[in-house]
Amino acid sequence: MKLFSTLPTAALVAGLSLASPASAQSQAAPEIVEIDRIVAVVNDDVIVYSEMQTRLRSVVEQLENAGVPAPPKDVLEKQVLEQLILDRLQMQIGAATGIRVDDETLNRQMADIARQNNLSLREFRDILARDGYDFAVVRKEIRSELIKGQVQQRQVQDRVQVTDRDIDNYLATREKQGGNTPEYRVGHILIAVPDGASPEELAEARDEAEDVVARLNAGANFGRTAAAESDGRQALEGGDLGWRKAEELPTMLENVVPKLNKGELSDIVRSSSGFHIIKMIDVRGAERLVINQTHARHILIKTSEIISKDQARSRLSMLRSRIVNGADFDELARANSDDAGSAVKGGDLGWLSPSDTIPPFEKAMDALAVGAISQPFETQFGWHVVQVLGRRDRDSTEEVQRARAMETLRKRKTDEELETWFRQIRDEAYIEYRLDE
Repeated sequence: MKLFSTLPTAALVAGLSLASPASAQSQAAPEIVEIDRIVAVVNDDVIVYSEMQTRLRSVVEQLENAGVPAPPKDVLEKQVLEQLILDRLQMQIGAATGIRVDDETLNRQMADIARQNNLSLREFRDILARDGYDFAVVRKEIRSELIKGQVQQRQVQDRVQVTDRDIDNYLATREKQGGNTPEYRVGHILIAVPDGASPEELAEARDEAEDVVARLNAGANFGRTAAAESDGRQALEGGDLGWRKAEELPTMLENVVPKLNKGELSDIVRSSSGFHIIKMIDVRGAERLVINQTHARHILIKTSEIISKDQARSRLSMLRSRIVNGADFDELARANSDDAGSAVKGGDLGWLSPSDTIPPFEKAMDALAVGAISQPFETQFGWHVVQVLGRRDRDSTEEVQRARAMETLRKRKTDEELETWFRQIRDEAYIEYRLDE
């Protein structure tokens, strides 16, 4: 709060009931009421006691909600004051570098906070009032947080670099520590054959294994079936081999198990001991992320002062009719599409993952069968027709692991850089403590 930042210390004392000379003799001495006082000077700005107490109450409330006992008040006051000093320094840097948050941006942020709590903005405001928070003060605090976020991004975050080598080293270290090594919980049924089994005995065992698989596919309980049918050592444990890494699996299974999805049965596996049926009960430590991708192409007609929505839709309807009647989509897209990036490729957008495109486009595309062409539809970019050329499942596990590693490393480096930067700006500032005065 900068209410008193431009006033001398004496101006922080109010309530001097100055009586006139005529009445002063019959009245008590004027009462001095301290309504606020400076607790710290930060460069050419000040932090006042009421500001510190407001933050203190908020911190105590957060600690209570988290079930954490608050430290003694004098200790907590000093910690809160240090936090306020860092906040004030960042706000000063923001002002000096021209960082501003306009009302439109602030309103969007307030609306987002309300929406995240499943509230309308009015309901959010009512709840704040009910809990004793001044809406204007909350807006000011959120504006400050947005400004500090931009200051930190400009001063620190934009300078943080995470290289491919950093990611490779991080993933390699995690793998050595077992962090990326999957473990499989495997169910196993063995239909054994004797040494030197005759072709007839082998065929009989194979038929028995196929019968077991058929019953399992029809819904039979794997554990119960294993206990009744398996010749394996874990039969009485329902065939459960427990949690094992790939290198701990029997040799004939090490290339079979990792390819199974959770709950999936393997094909029958032949070994010298007989016929094996494997079920992936569970997997942990290496989440596989398979996404469905769509190969699509489109034609875009943008609206403008010259081309109205009706004209754009009508033009696309005619182009669609020509395509349906045998015209080449590629040629029409090159000649007519306003999407310069894809027009040169005949409208081809390549393989698209979920969320690669805006929701209205993705919804229209997902509703199409392979080969189908949509009716004209509108998005914020204009009017489209889209054709689906194909669909596929793609294992994006490695990409996701690298993206998560990137996020982890960036956060780690940012936290380290922020701590260094906080010390730097604090060391370079003029700070005068008056809390104990």
